[in-house]
Amino acid sequence: MTTIFVTSSGTDIGKTYVSAMLIRQLRAKGLPVQALKPVVSGIDETTFPESDPAALLAALGEEVAFDNVDLLSRWVFEPALSPDMAAARAGVEIDFAELVNHCKARASLHDPLVIEGVGGLMVPLNAEKTVLDWMQALNGPDFVPLLVVGSYLGTISHTLTTLDVMHRNDLAPRAIIVSESLSNPVSLEETVEVMSRFTGTTPIIPVPRNGEADIAGLFA
Repeated sequence: MTTIFVTSSGTDIGKTYVSAMLIRQLRAKGLPVQALKPVVSGIDETTFPESDPAALLAALGEEVAFDNVDLLSRWVFEPALSPDMAAARAGVEIDFAELVNHCKARASLHDPLVIEGVGGLMVPLNAEKTVLDWMQALNGPDFVPLLVVGSYLGTISHTLTTLDVMHRNDLAPRAIIVSESLSNPVSLEETVEVMSRFTGTTPIIPVPRNGEADIAGLFA
């Protein structure tokens, strides 16, 4: 059962845009793709229509309604903070074992399963665990990480740092997806060209802002 985990070098980079695009493309290939966004913060019933789970529900062809958030997300917090902080404001803590088991249970039922992480690779989930720990706990022969990064000033350093951590933890990404940022001091193409000098054999796929790129082709 293939599990595709979409992580990033930071927050507000484009993970949801890329995840939704991938879901639509896999569905267009006739694959019975399902998705999870287990942890999400910064949403309530009012803001839900513009939220990450809403975008994923739409890509899955599900009704975009707050009542359907539990199809994707188990830990939903209103404060727009890191998961550990948002959970603390709610008087709870994200149970790491429960999170991992929840993902594994869904992965056993769906092939492929797209899991969208939260924030960047090193974002804390609770007092002890990060997104990196989450990915390590799910890692296996059918686990496929994707790394989504931006094209903003500073992205090359952030990308290479994240890539290095992933490689050191046996989580080499299938590809790096460069989602064009709103503010770009140089072109998307130039950013990708410079980045490619340092990323070895890892494929790089540029995604123009509000545009498309063939990501599902990575899983053909």
